[in-house]
Amino acid sequence: MIMVQSDDAPRTLRVLHVEDNDGDVRLIAEALRESGIAVDVFVVPDGSQAMEFLRREARFSGAQRPDLILLDLNLPKKGGREILAEIKRDPVLKTIPVVVLSTSSAPLEVAEAYELHANCYVTKPVDLHELFVTIGAIGKFWLQLAKLPLAAN
Repeated sequence: MIMVQSDDAPRTLRVLHVEDNDGDVRLIAEALRESGIAVDVFVVPDGSQAMEFLRREARFSGAQRPDLILLDLNLPKKGGREILAEIKRDPVLKTIPVVVLSTSSAPLEVAEAYELHANCYVTKPVDLHELFVTIGAIGKFWLQLAKLPLAAN
């Protein structure tokens, strides 16, 4: 069963950030904090751990379902495209919005991500101020404006 978040039940929202670059992890976490949204960010550095987290396997058996996934495409072990395809094929996971965050703006990569059912594709800005503005806008849209499905944990 899929439930929709209630307007009268504010809570801390959960973001799974799949990223292997420690600098990007720190910057995006800081940008989300500065956006003023009550958010818990869980980070995994590769695709294999992302799927373990989402499926609550091994050391992630106590993980809660994220409200949003921020996904880098170039990851070790299992790439972002493969993760995206797995998430969107899985009846339990497919309703979690996936925002692809990539350094690439190549039209072919953007098209491929949408063909794999990404909910959004954003090119990471190089400028620090622009990065904070972009991440803040992503957070505000997906975590405040959009109505997201919730699953029982």
